[in-house]
Amino acid sequence: MEIKSILIKDTTKEERMRIVAEGLSQCGGACDFCNGCDNLGGGSIDSFYEPYINGEKELRELNEEYRSNSGMVH
Repeated sequence: MEIKSILIKDTTKEERMRIVAEGLSQCGGACDFCNGCDNLGGGSIDSFYEPYINGEKELRELNEEYRSNSGMVH
């Protein structure tokens, strides 16, 4: 299934879950406590993306927060 938009208003929760899973699987490994993506081994990626999956914050907002926190997931 091709998703044309990743905005909350244009996706279902299931589609957002798939978007996050596909995005995170690009490196081929498990994410929690990984050093990849400059996470420096801190935090759970799943919980970081929950606000997007639950329709509370757009991916853009979460990515901005990630960058402003020096790449640390809390």
